[in-house]
Amino acid sequence: MELFLFKDLLVILGISIFVLLIGHRLRLPPVVGFLLTGVLAGPHGLALVSGVDEVENLAQIGIVLLLFGIGMEFSFKKLVQIKHLFLLGGSLQVGLTILFSCLFAKALDRPWGEAIFLGCLLSMSSTAIVLGLLDQKGESASPHGRLAISILIFQDMIAIPMILLTPLIGEGQSGQGVNLALLWPLAKGLGILAIVFFCAQRVVPRVLHLIARTRNKELFLLSVLSLCFSVAWLTSSLGLSLTIGAFLAGLIISESEYSNEAISNIFPFQALFISFFFISVGMLLNIDFVLQQPVFILALALGILALKTFTGALATIFLGLPIRTAVLTGILLSQIGEFSFVLAKTGIPYGLGNDQSYQLFVAVSLLTMAISPILINFSPRLANWVLRLPLPEKLRTGLKKQKDEDKKVLEQHIIIVGFGVSGRNLARSSKLAGIPYTILEMNPDTVREQRQLGEPIHFGDATHLSVLEHLNIYQAKALAVVVNDPIAARRIVKVAREANPTLYVIIRVRYMQEISLLNHLGADEVIPDEFGTSVEIFSRVLRQYHIPDQEINAFIADIRADGYELLRNQQYLPSKLSDLKLNLSNVEIGSYRLYPHSSLVGKPLSESRLRNLYGLTVLLIRRDSSVLSNPAPETELMAHDILVVMGEKVHLQKAEEVFGGIEKAMAMT
Repeated sequence: MELFLFKDLLVILGISIFVLLIGHRLRLPPVVGFLLTGVLAGPHGLALVSGVDEVENLAQIGIVLLLFGIGMEFSFKKLVQIKHLFLLGGSLQVGLTILFSCLFAKALDRPWGEAIFLGCLLSMSSTAIVLGLLDQKGESASPHGRLAISILIFQDMIAIPMILLTPLIGEGQSGQGVNLALLWPLAKGLGILAIVFFCAQRVVPRVLHLIARTRNKELFLLSVLSLCFSVAWLTSSLGLSLTIGAFLAGLIISESEYSNEAISNIFPFQALFISFFFISVGMLLNIDFVLQQPVFILALALGILALKTFTGALATIFLGLPIRTAVLTGILLSQIGEFSFVLAKTGIPYGLGNDQSYQLFVAVSLLTMAISPILINFSPRLANWVLRLPLPEKLRTGLKKQKDEDKKVLEQHIIIVGFGVSGRNLARSSKLAGIPYTILEMNPDTVREQRQLGEPIHFGDATHLSVLEHLNIYQAKALAVVVNDPIAARRIVKVAREANPTLYVIIRVRYMQEISLLNHLGADEVIPDEFGTSVEIFSRVLRQYHIPDQEINAFIADIRADGYELLRNQQYLPSKLSDLKLNLSNVEIGSYRLYPHSSLVGKPLSESRLRNLYGLTVLLIRRDSSVLSNPAPETELMAHDILVVMGEKVHLQKAEEVFGGIEKAMAMT
């Protein structure tokens, strides 16, 4: 038996590597690759795996670790930061999807319980696919990226009550009314939640602290896994599911300061066993079933993609965001997600589906997962096409009505698009310099908070000329685009340049290859994060070798003037730097406190003999709140002075002994 399982695992891993490599070339998410691996290796495919039950057992571990990880990452502080997008956006997307799905199911004369359950299944989207694509495209912090992530978090959270209420839905659709006995698991769940809250606050942090003090990584990992499986087993023995217990175990750890360490330790196991979960789902797909009705399955998948795109976009519009963000968000959330498979398996024992309906669900879900990445990559073009339709201006721009005092005419001002770290720093600098500025931001929570603080910030989409006109783009001096949406940034530059040919346009981008296109669209200066960081590191390293600042600044100016070509090709390096031999003297600067018991206390600097005996040169002395730069020889050294000295590494390492630091440490022991 062990050899059979070993052979099956080897086959699964081998096929997974092959399929994932092809999927990488085709830009398919790993989730789709694992599902296809299961289809190929399963009993309905090439029948290369005989131990399907053993693979399903491994898949159960994957589900447990998935819910455990979600519980550990759950944070009320994070939810407070995105409360508007999380609560309103998530509830609208899930509620609208359930509503339209129920109406469709009732039109087919299906029972209410089955209709509601179908809506719950379709309301979930794939966190793995969406997060992976957003990270790959660098749009996680874009308006549609933030909203999609907030809704995905809401979906993950709402999946727990859905699993708990599945028995009630199944009982209700039988036509016999709701059995009050089914409320008992819900009551037990609430009781367990109370116990979890107590353990999270009182017990687990102390236990993990004792374990962490050992600094034994293996012991810490085993303790975290034991907590996960023990709580999951406890809830299962009380009549609840393993997944609920795993989520509650994650909640226990999430409130401790060791949650980040626990997540990093669990993640490799989580990724491995979750892959077995998707493979096991793929094994259940009957290829003959798909081949019997391929047109129907394709039509159903396209219908679900259209429905979820519509509900996601509608939820976005209800939040007051522009139509472009609505289209991008809707397409991001258009596929069926991982939790839908968990929920579907939960509903079968309660009469919410059968083997045939589950086969249809798996086939359609797999198809939506395979198609959605293509749609997501195509979504910017689709959004631009929608913008050309004769839509109301408010729907196109998402611009909220501003107060009368915000409508004052600005001239020679800076328009800052995006209020992240770069936008905040630019606004702060402009305020200190007395330069008029105004801000455009797509996060409604940020707009509300900053307006209360007195910032001249507005809500709207800068890709529309009408929004920029509201900020008087024609009389503006400069436009700074610091958003994390590269497609939107290109459109902003193009629209702004056409509106005001004399406008100074500066934009921050992520990658080097975007510079030429943005310059062509009208940007005066493009600052790539990729090489901005390189230049900063480069300049700081050269300063450690005492290269004059004017030479470093001249080199940085050459880099920017040549479009960063100097860093692309080594042959363009200027002779001063390319010929530089960085074998300079081993000189460093250090700061040291003069302790009261040091023999130097009370002596003039000239009698300290720091330079003759120890090779140290005193550059300045910090005394209380004053600084004595380039101190005179007659300056008297006093206890608790902080001396900034220059010397070789060897001498600086012995400086503690000179200033009394080692003697103090020995006296304290």
